[in-house]
Amino acid sequence: MPSGSSTFHPVPFDAASQYPSAAWLALCRPGFEAECGQELLARAQALGRAVYLRARPASGVVEAVASDGQPLPPAPALRELIFARQCAGLLARCEGLAAGDRVAPLLAALPPDAGPWRELLVEAPDSEDGRALAPLARALAGPLRQALDRAGRLNPAAGLRLHAWTLAGDRVWLAQASLADSSGQPGGIPRLRRLAGAPSRSAAKLDEALAVMLIPAERERLLRPGMSAVDLGAAPGGWTWVLARAHLRVTAIDNGPLAPQVLDTGVVDHVRADGFRWRPARPVDWLVCDMVEQPGRVADLIGRWLTDGDCRHALFNLKLPMKKRHAETLACLARLRESAGIALEVRCRQLYHDREEVTVVALRV
Repeated sequence: MPSGSSTFHPVPFDAASQYPSAAWLALCRPGFEAECGQELLARAQALGRAVYLRARPASGVVEAVASDGQPLPPAPALRELIFARQCAGLLARCEGLAAGDRVAPLLAALPPDAGPWRELLVEAPDSEDGRALAPLARALAGPLRQALDRAGRLNPAAGLRLHAWTLAGDRVWLAQASLADSSGQPGGIPRLRRLAGAPSRSAAKLDEALAVMLIPAERERLLRPGMSAVDLGAAPGGWTWVLARAHLRVTAIDNGPLAPQVLDTGVVDHVRADGFRWRPARPVDWLVCDMVEQPGRVADLIGRWLTDGDCRHALFNLKLPMKKRHAETLACLARLRESAGIALEVRCRQLYHDREEVTVVALRV
């Protein structure tokens, strides 16, 4: 993935200027607007296009606007991005909407040659302001969908999704993306079952990673009951517990104690050892790791396991520094590939349950 060399200098939303009509829009974790913007900038540079970035700190929203005002190609696919939860191409910015009738102006603002769309997704950013707007987004979804259907703008055979981003009570932006390249969940946040009885919050991170970063066919093939896994830095056992619930046999490596419900699964072997030194007697199917450690050191460790044949696949988190988080992520992924020395398919995302970190899946190919 190109990293780009330009510095991220966002223009605030409220800096008065005429909005160009061509832009990519992205939703991200609040506080990671710079990293998300750097990715969009890199994607545009790879296509030979110049863009400038607009974002307000902690808003969870980033715009990449074409510098020349000419239409940009379709928005980057989520699978090509790390820090974006949702990404779509701008169709229209609707400002000053009246509380009594938001639907008619939105319908009128849609370009006549846009669409048709298979579905509508009305969403709000995952920011403090955005969460307050979530009820409005839910209330708007039904009437807008009915209006689109009556106008013949929806088609169940279409490959596009219409996104309506509710950014204020009187402000909605309309965008579109292909079904394959964007998320069908509002805000790009997966709706997962509650993990009752989980020994730690970290269990939700692995549960989301397995649901989001592996397609169903991969989960069926790569997470079969009876497969083996090692969890480095396991205590108190959140990740081990998730794997055990999937009926994998898990060796949990940590000098600290595991929660009783983890050991009660009957498929967990707790080894009190240093996660950076311990190795298995025979190869395992999965290596997972959520240790609080320098990200480069973790990337090197996972790479050595893979190249030495101690694991077939790996899933792990990289704890990011306070500065240069985008650059550090790319550097760690490069170190992983270099230290592994084998052909890998590497996927990296900042998941909803991640905080100052990203999740990486490395699959042998």
